[in-house]
Order: sequence, then structure tokens, then C-alpha cells
Amino acid sequence: MKGLTRLVILAVVVSILCIPLVSAFSVGEMSIDPSGSLTPNTAVTVKFKVTFSASSDLTFPSESDLVMTTDLTDPKWTYTIILDDVENPRNPTGGKTLDLSGFELSYPSSVDEEVSVTLEGTAPSVDTTTNKIMVNIKEIDSNGNTVASSMVNKTALVINTGDVTKVVSEENTNLQSLQSHIDEKSAMGIDTSDAESYYNDAKSKISTASSRPATQYTDALNDLTSAQTAIDAGEKALELAWAENEIANAQVPINNVDGIIAWFKGNSSTSSDSQLSAIVAKREVAVNYISNAQDAVTSENYEQARSKAAEAFTKGNESYTDALVRQKELMKSGFLPNITLPKIPGGIFLIIGVIVVVLVVVGIIIYRKRSRWDELG
Repeated sequence: MKGLTRLVILAVVVSILCIPLVSAFSVGEMSIDPSGSLTPNTAVTVKFKVTFSASSDLTFPSESDLVMTTDLTDPKWTYTIILDDVENPRNPTGGKTLDLSGFELSYPSSVDEEVSVTLEGTAPSVDTTTNKIMVNIKEIDSNGNTVASSMVNKTALVINTGDVTKVVSEENTNLQSLQSHIDEKSAMGIDTSDAESYYNDAKSKISTASSRPATQYTDALNDLTSAQTAIDAGEKALELAWAENEIANAQVPINNVDGIIAWFKGNSSTSSDSQLSAIVAKREVAVNYISNAQDAVTSENYEQARSKAAEAFTKGNESYTDALVRQKELMKSGFLPNITLPKIPGGIFLIIGVIVVVLVVVGIIIYRKRSRWDELG
């Protein structure tokens, strides 16, 4: 019987231990002034109220503590315990931690209890921009453990003002690099208008970021991120324009050789010239390289596009040179291209003859008149 009693007691204890601890408090709307990101040494005021929901016959467990901490520098805590709408102010206290014992907070569950808290301090100095705790509120049980469900944590971003300055400097360096690449490609005769548009956009974003106050740190970083995106797009636009320019250059000797090939094929005596097939074959290889270059542009592999365009130019130039040499050889050998004169109707010769006779007669008359004037004169 004693053994059974022990088992029952053990089961009850285990069941009690297995019941999850529920927060005995909640935090109402919290205000942090100023809101948003902070710069070191900025005065900060945090205000909030803690309300209690009794889970037993007390408003807060008497064996627990309500612990509040902060990362603010030189903090001062001012709090008031409100019981059934009656305020009971406490003396302000300093330090990183405010510890309210269960002895101070435990009242019969029939009592409506709140704690109104005002925390004042300054934002701490930071080596790098990071989130700092404005206030952390938690319940610590009798064993020194945090009741996890009770945790309330409010942070704010405290800025190392040098971070924005550093990023602005980096972006200006990247912008100068883009400008030098634009100048370089422009000197090569490449269209840089798209890249210049991206350059101007990035420059504007950097200028905006530089002029923002420290409290707009996040906005400044967003501006600088947008600036880098524009710089990257500008560099990409240059690569595209360069590749397209190389392809256009490679097309020139192909167009030139097409004209000479047409000359060969337009004359019956040269349309089957022994060297024409080799010239056409090199031309076709060049065209194939052009096609490969255009495919590379579509896949945004601009380096490969330029490489294929260079091969196309070389092969197209070979074809054009061979065609010119062969054409000159044929010309030197006395070859004359087939020329078909336009047909003239037979009656036209009679008209021409009459016109010639009239002109001759008129010329004689004028000549005689002038001679007579000379004799009289």
C-alpha cells in the first residue's frame, strides 16, 4: 500500500513538472523614442507597461523575479506599480538591470496589477553597425532559469557612422572604374550610351546616400546597393556593346567579299573559276563564326562572342583578300567582263543623222557671218 502511495505521489510530481511554464505577464505597446536606427550617444527613452495574468491565486509567482535589462549607456529606470488603478511610484534606479522580486509583485489574483516603466539612457558606441537591446524583459524562476515563453526583447540598430562613409568610398572607386572603361570603349568607337546612363544613375544614388543623415542609415545602404547594381549593369552594357561592335566589324569583310563573289558569278567566263569555290568556302566559315558570336551574345557570354567575332573577321578577311587577288589577276590577263549594250531602235539612227546635219549647217553659217564681220571690221 505504501508503495502504491509513493507511485501516485511520484506520478503527480512528474505530471506537475511536465506542465509547461506559462508566462505570468505580458507587455503592452512599447514606444522607443527616437524610433528607427540610432547613432551613438543619442538620448533614448523607452516606455511600456507590464500586465499580469494570474495562473493561480497570485498575480505573479512569489518565488520568481521579473528581470529587465538594457544595452543603453547610463540607464535610469523609473517605474510605478499600479494596483486597482492606484499608482505606487518607486524610487528611480540606475544600472543595466532592473530586478523586481516576486515578493514585490505578488498580489491576490483579485487585484488588477500593472507596472508602468520608463527607461532613459543613451545609445552605446559600436565598432560596427549592430542591433543593441533597448530592453529585455523576462521571468526568472526560483531555480534561476528563464521562463522561455515570457521573453520580450526589443532592439534597435545602432550605427557606426563610419560604415556608410566606407561604403560610399568603395562605390566611388567602382564608379571611377566604370568611367575609365567607358572612356576606353568610346575611344574604340563603341557605343557607350547605355553604360553612361547607368553611370549617371549610380552617381546620383551615391550622392543621395552621402547626403542622408545618420538616422537614415538603412536607406543610405539601400541607395549604395542600388548604385552598385547600376555600376554592374553599366559594365555589362559595355561588354555587350563591345561584343556587338566586334560582330559588326567582322561583317565588313564578308560584305566586301560578297560583292566580288557576285562579280565572279555575274560573268560566264568567271562563274566557274577554279579559285572561286575556295573563296566561297572561307566566306562560309566566317559566316558560321558570326552566327556563333551572335549565339554567345544571346547567352550573355560576351568574351566568347568577341573571340568568335575575331575569328570571323580573320576568315572573312582571308576570303576577301583572296578574291581581290584573283580579280586583279584576271584583269591583268586582259579579261573583260561581259557587257550587254542596250538595244537602240533602227529609226533612232535617222533622227540622230538629221540632227548632226542641221548642226553642221548652222555651224557653217555662223562661221561665214563671223568671217564677213572680220572683213568689214
